[in-house]
Amino acid sequence: MELDTKAISQNYRTFRKLIPKKTALMAVVKSNAYGHGLMEFSLEVEKLGVDWLGVDSVVEATALRREGIKKPILVLGYTLPNMFVQIVDHNIQMSVATFEQLDALRRVRQAHRKQAQGKRFLGVMSIHIKVDTGMHRQGFLMEDSERLFKVLAKMRGQINVAGLFTHFAAAKNPNGPDATKKQIAEFNEWRKLFKENGYDPITHASATAGALLYPEAHYDLVRIGIGMFGMWPSAEVRKYAEGKIKLVPVLSWKTIISEIKELPKGTSIGYDFTEKVSRDSKVAVCPVGYWHGYLRAFSGKAETLVHGKRAKIIGRVSMGMIVIDVTNIKGVKVGDMVTLLGKDKKETVAADELAKIAGTVHYEIVTGINPRIKRVVK
Repeated sequence: MELDTKAISQNYRTFRKLIPKKTALMAVVKSNAYGHGLMEFSLEVEKLGVDWLGVDSVVEATALRREGIKKPILVLGYTLPNMFVQIVDHNIQMSVATFEQLDALRRVRQAHRKQAQGKRFLGVMSIHIKVDTGMHRQGFLMEDSERLFKVLAKMRGQINVAGLFTHFAAAKNPNGPDATKKQIAEFNEWRKLFKENGYDPITHASATAGALLYPEAHYDLVRIGIGMFGMWPSAEVRKYAEGKIKLVPVLSWKTIISEIKELPKGTSIGYDFTEKVSRDSKVAVCPVGYWHGYLRAFSGKAETLVHGKRAKIIGRVSMGMIVIDVTNIKGVKVGDMVTLLGKDKKETVAADELAKIAGTVHYEIVTGINPRIKRVVK
């Protein structure tokens, strides 16, 4: 796995130019930085001057702190109560989306106070309140607002309401903006309510698609995930914005040829003999498979790149091996590089291409790559 630092820098500058100077930029590095390597990618964007990092869990956040990263970190996902102490100890900010979480915060603080017995007590926790403006996943509903402010009032001095945010459900479709516009309007109501109740939190709503299509929703901060890695949120957003900005894919995934065979026409390949060669063929074995994240769905369909030319998968993708057809590629030998994802000379295998074959989205392709594979920054 190779990360292109020039591509990271270009994508970062692209979004910096897109948003107002007063708007902060959060690089969303959750899920192992969308498969790109949590540490490797986060260290690069910290060097570039990113304002915030967004992660999925306390585990990811504390790993970044241990690596020496000082930037503000927001845990976007759910935090277990037994992780609250780590939130404070590592100066991490967390999302709160339910009354149960607020109650857990109160109970953990009470328990910690009893256990402290004159020792250091659990400090004030900085939280970002998640509100549900229409996606109906995480977040407080507008009908919860009166109760929410009563609970928050009782917890003054225990928590710092540092942020207020929401998430758009359909911002990836520029041809149907009504739903997103409705969410923006409701979020503006929430912002007004928080101000009226004496709070001045950082407000944020836009991920990559929202940042590209809805400048009125840039607010105090934008959360850029897929765009930071040089990929478009959707085909519709790409069609809309490709002429205005350029995104450069950051990731290349490569393996090598470990074995070569000459096989006569009609020979069956792999588990269950699912495919036969239709001609006398030269095939190559590569030590990569579905354990590494190269999906079984690619069997007999996906193509790799060897010497800048396409080489199709033959037969089933195994747990740790694939077989590719290199009959038409001259000079192939054991040890040659094979590109599974990325560019080789004039040819490219994009995550979108693999996603279409697998019947999924490119997000799943890159995040599904085994984190044990070393990420190399170049």
